[in-house]
Amino acid sequence: MIHVGALPGTPANHQSVADIVAQTIREAAIYRDAGVDGIAIENMHDVPYLRGEVGPEIVAAMTLVGQAVKAESRLPVGIQILAAANIEAMAVAHAANLDFIRAESFVFAHVADEGLIESSAAKLLRYRRMIGADRIQVWADVKKKHSSHAITADIGLGEMAEAVEFMRGNAVIITGSATGDPPQLADVETAKAHCRLPVVLGSGVDDQNIAEFWPKADGFIIGSFFKRDGKWQNEVDAGRVETFLKAATSVRNQEQ
Repeated sequence: MIHVGALPGTPANHQSVADIVAQTIREAAIYRDAGVDGIAIENMHDVPYLRGEVGPEIVAAMTLVGQAVKAESRLPVGIQILAAANIEAMAVAHAANLDFIRAESFVFAHVADEGLIESSAAKLLRYRRMIGADRIQVWADVKKKHSSHAITADIGLGEMAEAVEFMRGNAVIITGSATGDPPQLADVETAKAHCRLPVVLGSGVDDQNIAEFWPKADGFIIGSFFKRDGKWQNEVDAGRVETFLKAATSVRNQEQ
């Protein structure tokens, strides 16, 4: 994960777009050289987030970032635009030749600190078809972190994973309750039992728990652990990336 610097118009912005792009290129190079399988970009520094949409200034800046990361890394690249700006993320992915978007509230609804965020699957996939972007995959969060799920308390995580598949999503993302918190192993097993889609872990995976999660999940989005001091707000630390990949390689070799 590359957490893109605060973008134009957001309260924490203090960099030019050129400087923001340059930082993402540096981090993409670290990831590429370390041997990761892919990269995701996210506007996590843009707090507080708008609900369900962002302005053209964010779309324009994230398109430049996406193009730069794709060119530098030559890896699969995905994008999330917070909060739940899934249509805008799809537009950026199409323009920047990215490979997937991470979508909040693809199915059902939840209450985030931005307010009520409702299902986006129908509108999102029709938009994808309209712009000719069918190749771009949708990886959908279920029971997403930093959210209340009281309004769907009678719907299990497994049922949500099943709904993602039914609604033509491409992967299910499972998280803990907050950034940096690992998911429950039982949640991963439940998701796998209820759908045939890849199940990706989207928070809290590190060099200490990768062995536990490796056999259960199909992929891992690593953010906090790869950052200096393990804090998502900091820059990517090449040493921590290397530490994690050594642990992951050791686990993989034990399976062979």
